Amino acid sequence: MMILQKKLGLLLALSLITFLPIRIVKAQNNIIPKPANIKLGNGSFTINNQTIVSYPKKNTELRTLVDFFNQHIHKISGITLSSNKKYTQTIEFKLVDIASLRKEGYRLTVAKDLILLEANAKEGLFYGVQSLIQCLPAIRTNEALNIPFMEITDYPRFGWRGMMLDVSRHFFSVETIKEIIDLLASYKMNVFHWHLVDNEGWRLEINKYPKLTSVGAWRQEVYGSRWYAKDSTLNLNDTYKYGGYYTQQQAKDIVEYAKARNITVIPEIEMPGHSGAALAAYPQFSCTGIPQAVPNSTVVNGIKGHRGVNFEYCAGNDSTFLFLQDILKEVMQIFPSEYIHIGGDEVEKFRWEECLKCQSRKKAEHLKDAHDLQSYFIKRIETFLLAHDKKLLGWDEILEGGLASSATVMSWRGEKGGIAAAKEGHDVIMSPSDPLYFNRYQADPKTEPFAAGFSINSIDKVYHYDPHSAKLNTEQHQFIKGSQFALWTENIATTEYLEYMMLPRMPALAEGLWTPVAAKNYDDFIKRLNAWHFNAWAAKGFSFYQALYKQKY
Repeated sequence: MMILQKKLGLLLALSLITFLPIRIVKAQNNIIPKPANIKLGNGSFTINNQTIVSYPKKNTELRTLVDFFNQHIHKISGITLSSNKKYTQTIEFKLVDIASLRKEGYRLTVAKDLILLEANAKEGLFYGVQSLIQCLPAIRTNEALNIPFMEITDYPRFGWRGMMLDVSRHFFSVETIKEIIDLLASYKMNVFHWHLVDNEGWRLEINKYPKLTSVGAWRQEVYGSRWYAKDSTLNLNDTYKYGGYYTQQQAKDIVEYAKARNITVIPEIEMPGHSGAALAAYPQFSCTGIPQAVPNSTVVNGIKGHRGVNFEYCAGNDSTFLFLQDILKEVMQIFPSEYIHIGGDEVEKFRWEECLKCQSRKKAEHLKDAHDLQSYFIKRIETFLLAHDKKLLGWDEILEGGLASSATVMSWRGEKGGIAAAKEGHDVIMSPSDPLYFNRYQADPKTEPFAAGFSINSIDKVYHYDPHSAKLNTEQHQFIKGSQFALWTENIATTEYLEYMMLPRMPALAEGLWTPVAAKNYDDFIKRLNAWHFNAWAAKGFSFYQALYKQKY
């Protein structure tokens, strides 16, 4: 993990964030998320220069994982572990066939002279390694590397454990994206939902349509806007150019980086709404065809129905669909994920009501209203994705006018949309804004850096959230594939602030999605944070919410 370079341009409120002294603690069980089953014994296995790591020599993926573990041991202690040699103490990585563990589960046994890590697949071994790391000292130390005797049988409660990051409102470097992926992986999260385009910026290189980045990736932002804070290193003008984008090679590199950490990257290409940046680059695909600038904070600040700007693609123009299909073809070459997220939320349909082409489409397709027209749009894109062996994922507004046959719903306006979709037999990802929008305050706004209003999404609310709604029966719960938190970045301008809004709420959700409900304990979770995790973050230079960080526990 890289050490972050602190910027002078932090939000003023972040100047209040200071790190307390780092404490070295003895090796113990500090694992987050808490394992499904864990039994602690008396005594510990001590890693030293006589410890070796054993694994199947011909398995190159396990070699990579062993190297990852060995590098961590060397980083915190200076000890260099050997592999597949004969010593008295062994850490063994072993692939097995244990049906109860499933793909992501693992079994860890720590005894006097042997640590045995078993799993059905490399994913399980990777998560077992993460648990081992959390049993070791949080920072570099000369103390013995003791891992307590224990037996763990562990597997996740939900298969989808994710994060959504918006990079349209504020752009984040490849380095920051990789840092976030590392954080997710350390807490056994497995989905990175990358919100790459929106009204305020298009962030992915598309070769067939170069203006998407040459024009759509840049906006003239207003200096002093509380939504889009200006970096203090820029000239103090009334407006300033803001933006950036990822090349296709950079995106592919991030996909591979995430894959090595058992994380699937799912791109979001917004349609039919939230498309102001794309329509600034190619206005012919809007209903009016009128040229426009990429929207900035003066346009977007919560204003609905802004008639000077096109936010929606024209649903009556066949060229619109050809344009989007061309884009999606390139997106699918970059992202091998099963899903492509197409947004589908907050469509300002008044433009369609005024558009002759859209009205002709409604008549030709026998659609009764604009909701039906949106459903037509989504279903047409779904047909294209299915033809390319991809599944459509969208926000819960895609329910309007009738849900596409194979679509998966991401429920953000509470759980109502997700409940309705599950009752219809559709897969659902729960991401209710309360409590899983981490761009919102995590404590009293009077004491916190500026954030989105509405609810206070505190760590205890996040910890206690359960994607299995009581309004669904056991059979319907099978359609709830998991959950994810979201970070919209209108007012998150720096890596430091991004970290602060994630930590420790992200580990709280991670435990909720991994650990059986009966095994969860909030007070114990806070103790584990204090025993290891706060120290580890501080040592790495991360910013985090510190109200729960204790001198002693």
